[in-house]
This record gives sequence, C-alpha cells and structure tokens, in this order.
Amino acid sequence: MKVFIACLGTETNTFSSMPTGMRTFEDTMLFHGNATRHPASAFSLPLHVWRTAAEQRQGQVVESLAAFAQPAGLTVRKVYEGFRDEILRDLRAALPVDIVLLSMHGAMTAEGYEDCEGDLLACVREIVGPDVPVGGELDLHCSLTPKMVENADALVIFKEYPHIDVGERAAELFDICLAAHQGEARPVMAIHDCRMVGMWRTPVEPMRSLVAEMQAAEGRDGILSISFAHGFPWQDVPGTTAKILVVTDGDADLAARTAQAFGQKIWDLRGKTGQDTATIDEALDLVEAGPGPVVLADIADNAGGGAPSDSTFLLARALERGITGLLSGYYWDPVAVRFCDEAGVGATLRIRVGGKCGPDSGWPVDLTVTVNRILKSASQSFGNATMGMGTAVWLSSDAGIDLIVNSARTQVFHPDGMTQLGINPAGYKGIAVKSTQHFYAGFAPIASRIVYVACNGAIPPDFATIPYKRFTAPYWPRVEIPHED
Repeated sequence: MKVFIACLGTETNTFSSMPTGMRTFEDTMLFHGNATRHPASAFSLPLHVWRTAAEQRQGQVVESLAAFAQPAGLTVRKVYEGFRDEILRDLRAALPVDIVLLSMHGAMTAEGYEDCEGDLLACVREIVGPDVPVGGELDLHCSLTPKMVENADALVIFKEYPHIDVGERAAELFDICLAAHQGEARPVMAIHDCRMVGMWRTPVEPMRSLVAEMQAAEGRDGILSISFAHGFPWQDVPGTTAKILVVTDGDADLAARTAQAFGQKIWDLRGKTGQDTATIDEALDLVEAGPGPVVLADIADNAGGGAPSDSTFLLARALERGITGLLSGYYWDPVAVRFCDEAGVGATLRIRVGGKCGPDSGWPVDLTVTVNRILKSASQSFGNATMGMGTAVWLSSDAGIDLIVNSARTQVFHPDGMTQLGINPAGYKGIAVKSTQHFYAGFAPIASRIVYVACNGAIPPDFATIPYKRFTAPYWPRVEIPHED
C-alpha cells in the first residue's frame, strides 16, 4: 500500500487588505516533503497521523508539500499555483498510489481561484483516476463546495471549536479511505445547506450535546462520518454558509436524509447557539468588579480570522478609564519588538504599540514601558500541537497595564504562551486575549468568567451586516426564514 500525503491551506478573509504571499507561508509553516521530520503543528499534525497509521500497516508513505499560512487576504495567484503544482508533480512521480490524503482548510481563496480546495482536489482526481480513494481533512470553518465533494471520496471536518480534535479526525479519515482501498467500504457523501452564517461554540450547550449526538450516530447503520461545517463568515464566496456533511457506506439516500436531519437540528437551535457579546465598557466594568481574572476575548482582532492582531480599541479605552491589573496580548508589532530587543531586559523606554495596519487597527498607543522578558522562538500549545509566536516580549507600562508584543502574527491559544515569559496570568484582574474561541480550552480553567467583547476590528461579529458581494443567497440572521419552500 502506497499512501500519498500533503498539506496546503489558509483561511482567506476576502475583506482583508493583507495579501497572503510566500512570506506569510514561510512565517507560518512551509516544508517540502519533510514536515513529519519536525514537531507537529496544528497544520501538519494530520500528516504525522497518516504516516504513523500507514507505516504501522507496513505501508509506504510519499510525503509532499506541507504549506499553511496564517489567515489574511487573498493568496497571491503565483504562490497558490506554485504550491498546487508542486503537489501535483510529486503525485505524478509517485504513481501508482493507493490512497491520497490531503490536509486543507476549506476556506482558501486565491487571485483567480475562488475555491482552491476544489481546484486542488479536481487536479488530483484527474491524475489518479476514479478508483483511487482521495480524502481530505478540513477545518471546521470551511466553505464546502460541490467541487470538493465531487472530487473526493471522503471529507472529514474538525468537530470541535476550539480545534482540539485535529488528530482524531485525521485518524477517522485514514480509516475511511483505507476501508475504501481494501474494498470494505464505498464512501458516498451528501451535503445539507443550513442557510446560516454564524459562530457555534462546541464546548458549551446546546452545541456540546449536538456534537455528542453526531459522534454517537457514526458507526451505526452504515454512517461513516458526520461533520458540521460552520463556514467562514468573512470569506465572500457563494458557499460560505454552514452545512452538514455526511459520509455513508454506499447509501446516498441515507447520507442525504441524515444531513437534512442534523441540519434541522442546527436550524432549531438558532438563537441559542450564538455568543453573547459585551461592549468594551461593559467588559471593563466586569474586570473592575472582580473577582479575577476576567478573560476578555477581543473577537474582532483575531489573527486566526485574518485580522491584524494589533488593534488598540480595548487597550485605549482601558487606559482612558484608568484600569489597572490588566494583561493584554498578543500584539503583532515587529517594530515594538525590535525596539525592546535592542534596549534589552530591564530597560525603560517610550514606545508606540499597535494601530499599524489600517483603520481596523485603531490609533497607535504611546506608553512608557519596562521590558520584563524577551523570549526568542516563543511558542504556545494548541491541542496536541505547538504554534510559534516569533520573538515575544513582556512589557509593564507605567499605566498599570501589562502587554505582550510579538513578531509573528498569531492569536492567543493557551496560557503557556504567557507563563513561558514568567507571567502568572491568574494573578491579573483581567486578561484581554486576541482570539475568538481557540483560547477557551486553555483559559477556561483559570478564568473567573469569560466575556466576548464586541470591539471594532477586521472581523466584527454582526453576521447580518457583513458586506457580501459574491455571496448573494438569503441567509439567517439577515433573513428570518431563508429556506426555500
């Protein structure tokens, strides 16, 4: 058995003015055939899982490109085409192969390519023909398209948000494609469009129970896999709505019925699954009232959604109000990092923080700070993987607010990104994290409460007013009943 594995992806915020080019991939993850020789990141973890599973069965693994970029705007055309063609060249050179497994995102758009995953899968299918199982693992915030489904035998999507089940879903996909290769299963897929745009938090009810119900149905009556694709609201493409995807063993009608049934469950929960948000002042009132630490999620400046991660709206208001005992980060500010690095630990200096990427970032904030710690090659945990932060710097300001600035744009995933600097997050009255939901698993155990803050920013949470142009279909919550009769 010969298994071909590769990774290519990013999450494209088509409203973002930041291009996704070669440098962004290099700064995030880029390996040419040897990702599994390096520690697993969230993006390369599926390749590690697939290699181990194949080799345990005495299979041969051919590993190609592993490229993933921190979310931003459109991927540069020549960059996407170059990466795609590298995978295709490696695949042709590896022929014949028995299984193809691809780690992708599902919401990648490049100049001239609205559906990069569909394009890649179609090219792979053309090379290997109809009889070789082709599988893809997708991020939960994918925009499923007919082209993806038509050219894959099985697609499996993360079930959890935060994405703590990347490895488990990779193993699930491997098992389905292996069964197809061995003639023990004939996977077929069906999609139900929920006609909804939103955000669903799986650690809390009612989504917690719905995910459990999806998992309980798998393995029964020919159902191989059930996925809820939440969609990515800030990717302006025709397929951006949330969808249910079901894979069954040879029963297309069962797949369609099951997808429709779970889609109805999602619809029936509308209004109960969204995240309540607070204004900046409401959130800061809670910090002042205590007890701490109150975790404030700056959801509109999440690098994982294509935002700059340098907005100052919450910070500026906290300074205006004289809030103290607040820890805020991570601010993507390579200029500030460089100044602090040159000044050294213990230095006190006047620096300008944040507000550098445009109107969605707010105005820069000037502070007098003391450099407490500088850590080169900083990192943080994300599930079973490790995510780089670049150089991270812990600053204490004379205003009583501590900041973390870093050189590699990333959202906040875990408190260990702070503790590695010598910080005790639990000792603060408030912790402001630039993240939408991935922080939750790590910070919930130390938080007195978690507040989602509706700041200004690049990914505002008002789903009814996102200024779509390419996506024109009716959807909830913009339309109360968007379904066809």
